Amino acid sequence: MARAGLTAERLTEAGAELADEVGFEHVTVSALARRFDVKVASLYSHLKGSHDLRTRIALLALDELADRVADALAGRAGRDALAAFAHAYRDYAREHPGRYTAARLRLDPEAAARSAGVKHAQMTRAILRGYDLTEPEETHAVRLLGSVFHGYISLEASGGFEHTAVPAEESWAWALDRLDALLRHRPTP
Repeated sequence: MARAGLTAERLTEAGAELADEVGFEHVTVSALARRFDVKVASLYSHLKGSHDLRTRIALLALDELADRVADALAGRAGRDALAAFAHAYRDYAREHPGRYTAARLRLDPEAAARSAGVKHAQMTRAILRGYDLTEPEETHAVRLLGSVFHGYISLEASGGFEHTAVPAEESWAWALDRLDALLRHRPTP
C-alpha cells in the first residue's frame, strides 16, 4: 500500500533536492527512502527504480531550465540574447548543481521525445537566427555554443578556474564576446 502523501511528483521533487545537496550520482531510491524514513519497497508503488527516479529528475530539470531560459530570452536578440541564454544556464547550474547534472542525463528516445530538450534546441536556434546562419553552419553553431557553455560550467563547478589571478567572470564575458564576434563575422566558406 502506498504511504499517504507520497506521489511520484513529490518523490521527484525530493530527489531533485537531494541531487542538489549530495550530487546527482548519489541519488537512489534507497537514499530517497531514507529521506522520507520509509522502507524502499514503499516507494516502488510510485517509482520503477533508481533509473526511473533519475529520468524523472532529468525531465524536471530540463523543464525548469527551459522555463528559465525562455524568460531570460524574452525580448532579446543578438549578443544580448546569447548572453542571456548563457547566463541562465550558468546561474541554474550554480543554484541547482545536481539538477543541472541531471539535465544532461542521456535519455531513452521515448523520454527524450517528451522532454523539454526539444525546446532547448529550438531556443538555441532562435538565438542563432540573429546571426543569419544557414545549414550546416547553424547546426555547427548549436554544437559550439553547447560545448562552450556546458564545458565552461562544468570546469568552473569542478574548481578548474580557481588557480589563476584572472577571475572566472572575466573569462566568461570574454568567451561570450568572442562567440558573438565569431558568429557575427565568420569567414565565408
